[in-house]
Amino acid sequence: MSRWIRGPLPRLGLRARLLALGVLGLAVGFAFGGTLLLGALGWTLQRSVDEEALRTADAVALLTAEDALPDPLPVAGGQLRVQVVDAQGRIRAASIDADRLVPMLGPDELRPGQRQRQRLVVDGRRVGMPGPVRVVTVPAGTAQEPRTVLVAKSLTDVRHSLHVVRNLLLVGFPLLVAGLGVVAWRVVGATLRPVEQLRGGAAEITGRAGAERLPVPAGQDEIHRLAVTLNDMLDRLAASRDRQRAFVADAAHELRSPLTNMRTELEVARRLGDDTDWPAVADDLLADTERLSRLVDDLLLLARLDEQDARPSPVGPVELGELLRTVAARYPSPPVRLTPPDAPRWVEGDAGELRRVLVNLVDNALRHASSAVDLAVSGPDGAYHLVTVTDDGPGVPAADRERVFARFTRLDDARARDAGGAGLGLAIVRELVRRAGGTVELADATPGAAAPGLRATVRLPALAEPEPE
Repeated sequence: MSRWIRGPLPRLGLRARLLALGVLGLAVGFAFGGTLLLGALGWTLQRSVDEEALRTADAVALLTAEDALPDPLPVAGGQLRVQVVDAQGRIRAASIDADRLVPMLGPDELRPGQRQRQRLVVDGRRVGMPGPVRVVTVPAGTAQEPRTVLVAKSLTDVRHSLHVVRNLLLVGFPLLVAGLGVVAWRVVGATLRPVEQLRGGAAEITGRAGAERLPVPAGQDEIHRLAVTLNDMLDRLAASRDRQRAFVADAAHELRSPLTNMRTELEVARRLGDDTDWPAVADDLLADTERLSRLVDDLLLLARLDEQDARPSPVGPVELGELLRTVAARYPSPPVRLTPPDAPRWVEGDAGELRRVLVNLVDNALRHASSAVDLAVSGPDGAYHLVTVTDDGPGVPAADRERVFARFTRLDDARARDAGGAGLGLAIVRELVRRAGGTVELADATPGAAAPGLRATVRLPALAEPEPE
């Protein structure tokens, strides 16, 4: 059976496999139930025969005890044979159709001295009855004159009833299994029809370029939920594919610009020949190369962040005051001014990633500031420390403050590539802050002013001061 399940069965379709397993289960269940039914019926009929024979034997034993045995012995019905046998095996009384010379049981089966009831099955020819016969023995008489009452009843009716029931089961069960198999085939087909529709929809999606949606069954069942889940997955995949296409297109455009500049400068320098200012050309090429290198590094970082499904475990405690001092030391003062915290401010995270966040924010602020960029840390604000980077530039309109965190986004006044970046700095900031369990937002530094400036606020989960080792 197991070899058949591992061999031919997997080559069948799902509908056929389900039907085969269901019919096999029904057949096994019906066979087991039919066996139990026949056993229970046989036991019940046998018990009924024994009870009838014992009642007759007890009545005759009572007459024997009162020494009032009639001759012949009265028996209700014509399927009972009754004999009363003494200790020497002689028949003292019998029913009208019972043998008066030969006992129903032989000397090895008849033990009058044991004074106990017995139930035996003997050949019916010994008592003049067809088929097997049930014989019960009941002790009677006294200790001085023991007697044994023998009552025989034919088992032909019992065997006939069992035979009829068995034949009915042998005929009825296959028909029932076949009928249930037909019903199951149609029910399983109707149940799997939505699955086939899903498969067909998936095949159409594979072969066409259009809206990627699977048909959703009307019923509120597992297949309906599966279709909804698959459609949600397709929506996410389509959105991811669109983002990837836009990302690749923007990246290609950004990479083409410095390469085009480099090629143009080299072609112009070659045409000028000896009149070319090669040191100036080298400086321009070096600037384009550095810009290209930064862009590639940013792209690789974003690709690595996209590949990580979950935020990794924080690396260790980081003191924000020391981190801000390290970042501020990279820039001249002024314009970058640092307001050190009045106490240590600890967070848990990757020091390199948090340094990259602050460097990107300071670079962005310096690109637009008029005269100064302020660095500060405060808190705790609830469960967070706040790091702010403030400039006195033109600011960012409220409608654009969320859009600037998208990749390759530059506002109209920052389109010049010589002064502006590729539009990846703030996108990297948001991803790294999110990995650290915090948030970043933009707001006016001086609301209502002609040049309101811009304040970038980074909220990072606060950490208790670590114990000294």
